[in-house]
Amino acid sequence: MKKNFNISLYWKCQLIGWSVASLYWGYIGFSGQHYNYLIGLLQFLSDVALYILITHLYRNFALRHNWQRLNLSQLLRRIIPAIIIMGTVYLLVTSVKVYLFNRWISPEYTPPFSVFFQANKLVMFMAGIRLMSIWLLAYHLYHYAQREINIAKENARLELITRDAQLNNLSAQLNPHFLFNSLNNIKALVIENPKLARRAIDLLSDLLRTALYGRDVQLAKISEEVSLVKDYLELEKLRFEERLQFSTDIDQGLSNALILRFGIQALVENAVKHGIAKQKDGGLIHIKIMQAGDLIKISVQNPGEFSPAPLHEGLGLKNLRERLMLQYKGRAGFAIINQGVNTVTATITIQQA
Repeated sequence: MKKNFNISLYWKCQLIGWSVASLYWGYIGFSGQHYNYLIGLLQFLSDVALYILITHLYRNFALRHNWQRLNLSQLLRRIIPAIIIMGTVYLLVTSVKVYLFNRWISPEYTPPFSVFFQANKLVMFMAGIRLMSIWLLAYHLYHYAQREINIAKENARLELITRDAQLNNLSAQLNPHFLFNSLNNIKALVIENPKLARRAIDLLSDLLRTALYGRDVQLAKISEEVSLVKDYLELEKLRFEERLQFSTDIDQGLSNALILRFGIQALVENAVKHGIAKQKDGGLIHIKIMQAGDLIKISVQNPGEFSPAPLHEGLGLKNLRERLMLQYKGRAGFAIINQGVNTVTATITIQQA
């Protein structure tokens, strides 16, 4: 079985970077006189090998001491001395290498090493400082960027986990709220009208089956949510009788569009509790769902008068606001306004992705 041989990004950068630098130095030598191709090849190979060795030893040392996890100020206090040390090592290695090659090419014209070193040490040292500074800057900037990317990914993952936990918690609060309201309705019917109470139990059974089996689902089709709301309103109508009327105006093209689960339900519950229940003659709840540009607009209209009191908002609407914020990240809005005489309209708008 043939194995794929993969070179890591680090080694690719090492080989390419030092090869390019060595080829540049070779080009400068080639432009001069008496260029020796064999010496040029040996210079190229030795440059790449020796300078990769120096930088790789530094990399191992830095990894062993976890320098890649340091903050900027801590890192600067370490890499500035490291640049000086590596520049010095570059000076010693390069001066010995160049001197030996010069002795090989023209032994009769080469001065003693001490004289050669004194004449070239400053130029070689500054070249080493410059090269090692560039290498260290590139190496640590790469690690810094990778660390920031990983932190961003981890934060995003934690935010997603937190959001899901919050949504599940809010849904867990909403389902009992709906259940208790329905049980109270049935309790009121048991003595007054046992037949209607049995019908109410059947409706509640269907509603609970829908709600509990989809407990972990955050989004649902509009058609499913409308069906749920109609069952709920029929259940409420058994209690309010002729005082509760309802109508729907649904854009059929939106039947399969996904919206927040129990979103319409929360609006309708609020309309019954604060609208119909407080009106002597009851009234009409009108549900309208339409497309407005790239928005899905869901409105529930009921009789009554809205008195804004955000700090005293009920559990259902408070949960609805939080769930919209968590699920849609600013792409959904919710508002309740007085519209005309004795009419309140609650509206959810959702911007389609």
